[in-house]
Amino acid sequence: MHQINLKSHLFDALFAVWTALFALGVPVFWLVGSPGKAIRAATRVWVRGVLFALKHVARLDYVETGRDLIPAEPCLIVCNHQSTWETIAFLVLFPDVAIVAKQELLRIPIVSWYLRKSPMIIIDRETGSKALKIMLNQSCEALVGGRSVLLFPEGTRMKELEPIQFKRGVELLYAKLGVPVLPVVVNSGKYWGPGRSGKRSGTITVSYLPPIPPGMPAELFVRKAEAQMEAERSRLI
Repeated sequence: MHQINLKSHLFDALFAVWTALFALGVPVFWLVGSPGKAIRAATRVWVRGVLFALKHVARLDYVETGRDLIPAEPCLIVCNHQSTWETIAFLVLFPDVAIVAKQELLRIPIVSWYLRKSPMIIIDRETGSKALKIMLNQSCEALVGGRSVLLFPEGTRMKELEPIQFKRGVELLYAKLGVPVLPVVVNSGKYWGPGRSGKRSGTITVSYLPPIPPGMPAELFVRKAEAQMEAERSRLI
């Protein structure tokens, strides 16, 4: 346990330094008009550095299964949420993805600026129907621009043994966007989840499941997606 904590603390220190270096890019991007594509490219460099440190310092790697199932066209991606890992790694796994993120992330220095300018889809859950409208409008804009949209339908990080249950809003996006939905399941909570004192070494599995076509009744879609993802989550325990 002591060795795990030591590796985890060393990674945290490197993470802070690496992130601070990207503060240097803020004035440069600002001077050239904050181009979204360039900012997203820089963000992917940051993510690759984070994943490199996780692999070689914390000894935490990942493997993908079913990647050939990813639709060729922009789609709605729904993934269970167990740790910070997937919010970082998916920026590389799905280049140019637009992530639906909560307002609280804007409190993080440096990261918040890149989130705004990428741009990501930032919502304040406390505003209820207004947040849903913003999420829908900005998701449409992202898809028109050729970007897939990533949503964590559980709304917050869950412990690895908790069953997958979607929060309100997923069925609205499915019904209105009219694009395929790619369910994705991760078991990152086994290694870097809520309640853990550090990051355990091991290999996170990212499972891509068969896409769900548009056009189903929204409630049926939710039940189908939840069932598929829950079966895979149980298998990965």
